[in-house]
Amino acid sequence: MAFLISISASFGAFFLVVFLVLALQNTRSLDLYYRMRRYNVAPTIKRLNTAEDLIVKGYQYLQKISKPLVERNFAQSLEYRMKRAGLPLLGGEYIVLNLLAMALIGVLTWFIALNHIFAIVAAALVPLIFWLIILTLSKRRLGAFTEQLGTSLITISNALRAGYSFQQTIEVISNEMEPPIGEEFSEMYHQIVMGVPLEEVLEDANKRIGSSDFELAVTAVLIQREVGGNLAQILDNISATIMERIRMRREIESVTAQGRMSAMVLLGLPFAAGIGMFTLAHDSFMILFQEDIGKMAMVAAVIFEIVGYFVIMKIVDIEV
Repeated sequence: MAFLISISASFGAFFLVVFLVLALQNTRSLDLYYRMRRYNVAPTIKRLNTAEDLIVKGYQYLQKISKPLVERNFAQSLEYRMKRAGLPLLGGEYIVLNLLAMALIGVLTWFIALNHIFAIVAAALVPLIFWLIILTLSKRRLGAFTEQLGTSLITISNALRAGYSFQQTIEVISNEMEPPIGEEFSEMYHQIVMGVPLEEVLEDANKRIGSSDFELAVTAVLIQREVGGNLAQILDNISATIMERIRMRREIESVTAQGRMSAMVLLGLPFAAGIGMFTLAHDSFMILFQEDIGKMAMVAAVIFEIVGYFVIMKIVDIEV
């Protein structure tokens, strides 16, 4: 019972931390500000209530203690991941947040369970869960970006035919389109305004977004700027290709839905069975944690669960 209580408390504290971090998205105005933070540009934040004020102060404290890590290479490599997930965090801030959450959950688990092994396991799960959440948010945001990309390319080609320059079409997309594509094009536009060459802006956006469809459009634009050609017609063809790929992905998702549901059931069924056994046959269930053969069986079950899940997901993951 102490183990279940400690795990529940750990997850509760973890999701509270994640909620506070995600709530900070409501305080940002322009992505430009988040790229200028490392130069100590003071924010202008409208404080609405005490709760928001506490969140902002906590975030400012996180910025201060993570400042030594911001310029490190390993921290900067994480910034693209944060941007792909839509989180207003630098790489160093993410690392410090992980360490703080690990310490908090580890100490909380130890006070509840009075077992250092439980505390170490709970603390070790924190960065894994953080990373899984980031991957999930990145995948969701990338899917939304891809859904908007085809329409955006058509808008750009129509604007080019109407006499707009390519830089002006970027401004049009940043003003007219909803997030996430509006946010990404807004950052591209602000970089252009600051004097960054268009080629570097497009390459940086390609690395930041991580979309194969967008990479195709960026490659076409860069080639057209070197050798010339009808960019509007090229973008129309790319847009048609992207929309066809989206249609094929949706068909594949509908066909593989049963397989993906099987993977989720495979993961959830052992936990449901364990809760039932813990409630109905407590003494027999605790043998799995008290006897050596039971511990070996638990380890083997976890390994086979993980292997089975990844095998199923590999089967249903069809590249388009």
